[in-house]
Amino acid sequence: MKAVAKLKAQPGFELIDAPVPKLTSHRVLVKVKAASICGSDVHLFKWDDWASHNLTPPRIIGHEGAGEVIEVGEQVEGIQIGDRVSFESHIPCLHCARCRTGEMHLCRDLKTIGFGADGCFAEYIAMPEICCVRNDRSMPWEIASIQEPLGNSVYAVSESDVAGKTVAVFGDGPTGLFAVAVARSLGATTIYAVGASPFRLGLMKKMKPDILIDVTKEEAAEIILEKTHGNGVDVVLEMSGAEKAIHDGFKSIRNGGTFTAFGIPSKPLQIDFAKEVILKGIKLIAIHGRKMFDTWKQMGDLLNSGRLDVTPVITHKMPMAKISEAFALLTKDPIEAGKIVLYPPTW
Repeated sequence: MKAVAKLKAQPGFELIDAPVPKLTSHRVLVKVKAASICGSDVHLFKWDDWASHNLTPPRIIGHEGAGEVIEVGEQVEGIQIGDRVSFESHIPCLHCARCRTGEMHLCRDLKTIGFGADGCFAEYIAMPEICCVRNDRSMPWEIASIQEPLGNSVYAVSESDVAGKTVAVFGDGPTGLFAVAVARSLGATTIYAVGASPFRLGLMKKMKPDILIDVTKEEAAEIILEKTHGNGVDVVLEMSGAEKAIHDGFKSIRNGGTFTAFGIPSKPLQIDFAKEVILKGIKLIAIHGRKMFDTWKQMGDLLNSGRLDVTPVITHKMPMAKISEAFALLTKDPIEAGKIVLYPPTW
């Protein structure tokens, strides 16, 4: 099969010929129909410090995808040939205390496809049965492929209990864009959307926030405090990991509010924990991955109901053979792409 791989500890990816993965008893062989690019894949492409600490070449990359099951292992019981599935990228060990008490997403020995195991930027992938989530056959492949990152946003927003509350979303990357749409679908009242990229602010506007803030021209915390009469918002969803966004989020939240952190900072941060957290009495929630598999059920229901529409976030679709062109779009400054979906069948 054809695949995209990181073969050496240096920038770039390579198109390779690789053997079709072999099945084991609890795995299924999936013909990949669509795969989408994550920001972490951009780190791997650039081969920065973060990438060098999180992946050891050689490795087939890609962890966001979907496809059709074409073969099942002898002990697979819940997945059948012909099923359309999305990939839960996190592979739990199923034996540690977290796995055995309903917290598989926090597994002590968690592996991720595209990092610790070969990924889905390929024609085929052998996935553990437990990591295959069946989709309604009416779901478009491109939507099926972005459920992994969308699930991060669904988890973050649902844990924050946004119904009937004011919300500020910091970050105009795909998870931030998704979070605005999810917050709207789950009943948030006033939504402040905060970003910095002109192109992605345009996408964010399509997610229908009430107030859009461009931090290259405005001070987000000042605007939010002014609009809320000095009180701040009930919920902050920090989806960027940017240092200023994190501090602005703490400034923007009301006393007793909920601060939900998903974005990963590029380096350790200095936080005035007393002033920014304790003395404001805020509730701090950390989000990692998706709840396995509560988030997937909620996300599927929202998508199938029509209450959640994230199609504007997908700005490009192209064959996987044009992988270099795709990453050129995602590394351009300023960036001019949202979510890019790749199609292996068009090699």
